[in-house]
Amino acid sequence: MFSIFKKKQSQTVDLSGIGTDMHSHLLPGIDDGSPDTETSATLIKGLQDLGIQRFITTPHIFWDLYKNTNESIDGALEKLRLSYNGRLEAPFRAAAEYYLDDHFDDLLRKDMPLRTIQDNWVLVEFSFVTPPIDLKEKIFAMQIKGYQPVLAHPERYAYLTASKRTYDELKDAGCLFQVNLLSLTPYYGKAANELANYLLKKNYVNLLGTDLHHERHLHTLRNSPSLTDSVKQLLDSGRLLNPSINF
Repeated sequence: MFSIFKKKQSQTVDLSGIGTDMHSHLLPGIDDGSPDTETSATLIKGLQDLGIQRFITTPHIFWDLYKNTNESIDGALEKLRLSYNGRLEAPFRAAAEYYLDDHFDDLLRKDMPLRTIQDNWVLVEFSFVTPPIDLKEKIFAMQIKGYQPVLAHPERYAYLTASKRTYDELKDAGCLFQVNLLSLTPYYGKAANELANYLLKKNYVNLLGTDLHHERHLHTLRNSPSLTDSVKQLLDSGRLLNPSINF
């Protein structure tokens, strides 16, 4: 007798349409991401298995916690390359994720070149508790210096649930928005998921990033087949900029 029930087939996650992951923490030992080269290799291979072809990793520059400089970032990148016998199996470079603090203001005042995602795009973040009171001024100061602000994970600032007009204001000010792939799942909680979907409906999402820190993130990506459809919808809209990032 044959069962009328078919065995459920496992679904795979395909992120190949993204092309370039432009937000991750894959460099060993310099922030709250990968602690060592072995973990970095595991994470990179895992993302490649999901279809990612190019990597721009973005270590934190947050002066109260991660006092990263060009020297520390380039040193970690070289350490990673040496662990791969001097080369990586995919295009790989390092930008940064800048916290909008006094140190960032100093970098702008001193005309210190910022590490960019592409051309003049600079990835920035701020507090998950409260925004800077001078947020718009900081964004304007970046633009005056010739940079394109890319706001990291705007959906994770849960306090904006009650003040969604801030998104309109930041968009009107010229910011690009980068949403975390995991925010399109329940991983970060209900608020982040709802705000991510709100931004999608507003057509405000310009970029997607893994924001990968550790193997728990990788495990969740691997087991979230719905991401394939979410990525496809954004690609079909023509608004997703990740595929245009080449180096």
